[in-house]
Amino acid sequence: MSQSLFSSDSSSARTLQPIDMSSVPPAPPPPPSSGDPRDRSPWASDDAAPLPQSQPSAESPSPSPPEPPAELLIDSDEETLGGDQVAAGPPATQAGSEGRDSRFSDHPAKSIPPPPPPPRATLPPTRSIAEVSVPRSGIGSAVTRWRGSLPEVTPVGADADDSQSAIAAADQEDPTAEVTRSAPSWLLSLVIHLIVLLVLALITSPPGNGFTHLVLDFGISNDPVEDALDLDLSTPLTEDLIEAPEDALDDTLVESEIPDIFEMVQPAEMEAIEPVLLGAEPIEISKPMFSGRTGAMRKALMAMYGGTEETANAVKLGLAWLKRQQHRSGYWSMVRPYSNGAVSENRTAATAMALLAFAGDGNTHLEGPYRVEVEKGVKYLVSQQDRGGYMAASARGNERTYAQAQATIALCELYGMTKDSWLRAYAQRAVDYALKAQASDGGWRYRPNEPGDTSVTGWYVMALQSARGAGLEVDPGQMNRISSYLDSAAVYYGAGYAYQPGRSDATPTMTAEGLLCRQYLGWERNHGALQDGLRLLRADAPFDINQQNVYYWYYATQVFHHVGGPMWTEWNDQMKVKLPALQIKDGSERGSWAPQGDRWSIGGRLYTTCLSIYCLEVYYRHLPLYDQQ
Repeated sequence: MSQSLFSSDSSSARTLQPIDMSSVPPAPPPPPSSGDPRDRSPWASDDAAPLPQSQPSAESPSPSPPEPPAELLIDSDEETLGGDQVAAGPPATQAGSEGRDSRFSDHPAKSIPPPPPPPRATLPPTRSIAEVSVPRSGIGSAVTRWRGSLPEVTPVGADADDSQSAIAAADQEDPTAEVTRSAPSWLLSLVIHLIVLLVLALITSPPGNGFTHLVLDFGISNDPVEDALDLDLSTPLTEDLIEAPEDALDDTLVESEIPDIFEMVQPAEMEAIEPVLLGAEPIEISKPMFSGRTGAMRKALMAMYGGTEETANAVKLGLAWLKRQQHRSGYWSMVRPYSNGAVSENRTAATAMALLAFAGDGNTHLEGPYRVEVEKGVKYLVSQQDRGGYMAASARGNERTYAQAQATIALCELYGMTKDSWLRAYAQRAVDYALKAQASDGGWRYRPNEPGDTSVTGWYVMALQSARGAGLEVDPGQMNRISSYLDSAAVYYGAGYAYQPGRSDATPTMTAEGLLCRQYLGWERNHGALQDGLRLLRADAPFDINQQNVYYWYYATQVFHHVGGPMWTEWNDQMKVKLPALQIKDGSERGSWAPQGDRWSIGGRLYTTCLSIYCLEVYYRHLPLYDQQ
């Protein structure tokens, strides 16, 4: 090279001095090269960087070195350049000016052989890059690369090629694979579990009711019972069958005394069981009050209590008519689209009454031939409910309280039949509203906490009884307060009931309604006032087709049905024939009952139709209170 590679001070000159080569001991052979040249320290001094060196080709012959000069001049600052090339030894002096190349020395050449090179300064061996283990931080790993102002070092030999290949492989490695390997195990486990949970969340199952009711009937079967053990004794016993083995022990008859245990048992004296009075508290329902509306139980109840094919067909026609009157938004109307509608609109009451007719025949929003209609109707009702449970804000005046009570009954019955958790909250809010609206005298009227009347109170008693049958929360104390109201509205020592307390004009409709409330509140079948009231209704208000009063028929039918016996048979023999005969059999109103001629014709066609359907569903609509066993 033409000049020195490094200089400690650019402003000072180096002094080149001759060296007597005879006094220099021979240099030891250089150690073999190990590892990649790039593994050696890239810095030759603290403040200078090496320049790239050209390497001789393995295939081209080495050029002959030039004839050495007579005297060698040594640069005082030259050191090892890297690879296997050796720089000059330590300087003889540190003086002076900047050094010059020995090939351009001013001294004449001498024909003497070149001296052996002085011992070179060797660097401590360093490890190959491929052998260095880089500690990982737990998040990722970094690949060592030569960057910045460091020049590229050309590898020498097979070791350099291997190290270069390792670095290239590290550069080409997929970074996502490195992240996956270096990720902590808990993070991978968390990701896998999240994926599994998302997959499970997408798996759905169709809704259903599951098992709703299980009915067990106990009794004596009339079918002939075959013997449990049918032994075939026709095979004759032979000696081969009865021959005992030789080593068998002989049987010996042993007499033993057996005590007569029957003489030791003393008969226990049976204590008299005191009768349980049912008038103190409301009757506890031992079976769900809606369990007879479908299946084999329904058929059995129809046969037991006098239902006929005519009554069943009349119910089917009536439900089909109701289906045709439903609005596409899910509600029913008291006014239209049929003829002879009510005077005023009350969609909440109309929807609730239609739903009660469908539910009485076993239809719910989850099952039944009218499932779609019931679902749309119940969704309309709950859409009308506010946070306090009130659903009759769209009705007028005094009609609101009837609508609220009827809607409460509908929600409670549908929840009791399905146990649908979605419906429970709406039904319970409606029940809570009814309890808050009860007056201090124990009754209900047109406004919350207003002193009650028998007509409105009867609807709310039915609502709370349906809530109890459905398993909703009802305060027993408030149920008992209803009896106080009925006592104040009673006449004839509880056998008759007036519209309001303080009035003595008992009517058949209010009497039937009051007696039904007494039955639900705990009066037993043979209660004197109950029997007196039934005799009054039987004598003064039998089922008469010429005096149509569907509101009275609705309550009287239930009272006689719960009591049963001859009074129910006499009432039902008239009702099951004459009421279906009043039904419209053709035309656009086929299946309905006309309101003309009825005492409550102001309610309109839907009102009379729904109450008539309730009467014809009585056989299975509610289980009889006194015959549940």
